[in-house]
Amino acid sequence: MSSESKFRAWLEKNKLVINKKDYPNGVPAKAYIILVNHWCHRIMLCIAQVAVVVMLCTVFMNVILRFCFNSGITWAEEVPRLLVVLFSFLACAIGVRDHMHISVTIIYNRFPKDGKARKVMDFLVDLSTLICGIMLFYYGIMFIARLRPGFLPMTGWPTWIQYIPAPMGGFIMTFDSLLFLFHILDPDDLLYSEKEIDYQELVKEQQAELASGKGGNN
Repeated sequence: MSSESKFRAWLEKNKLVINKKDYPNGVPAKAYIILVNHWCHRIMLCIAQVAVVVMLCTVFMNVILRFCFNSGITWAEEVPRLLVVLFSFLACAIGVRDHMHISVTIIYNRFPKDGKARKVMDFLVDLSTLICGIMLFYYGIMFIARLRPGFLPMTGWPTWIQYIPAPMGGFIMTFDSLLFLFHILDPDDLLYSEKEIDYQELVKEQQAELASGKGGNN
């Protein structure tokens, strides 16, 4: 397999390219919007991964220098702190995409699957997430504009750089929520996780199988 074929296979595996064979009558606009969403999340995931690696390497090097060479890196506390903030906001936004945030479903699970009650609750969740994303994006931009003149003490970087993750995360949260609200994205279209097992439905299926098995034996 050539390198071009491998790259194409990688793109298809990560849902970063449209397979036109799936759309014999032409690719709809919805497919392109979903593709943009997938690329946004791929970029955000790469940024978050790089942030974690750089943070760990910086902290590790600083510990070694302090305890072994009685020295240190002057910016070793400031940069990891910025990277933690970056990773946290991006991880928060990524969690919205696959509904991976912690949730209490004791009431939600009492209603039938695909019923109106669950659809209303799903709508309220997406609407609430949309509001949070808009606020995060808006106030993140406001903080950046307000803190433009200052500089960080150790690195000398502009002060507003520490607030960039807020509008980045807010944009992704808003984007995902809008796609869920307008049913452009399917909740089962997962990028980072596997489909969650509905244990109540699983128990019902097992009980039905046991009941049918007993009926057949009789």
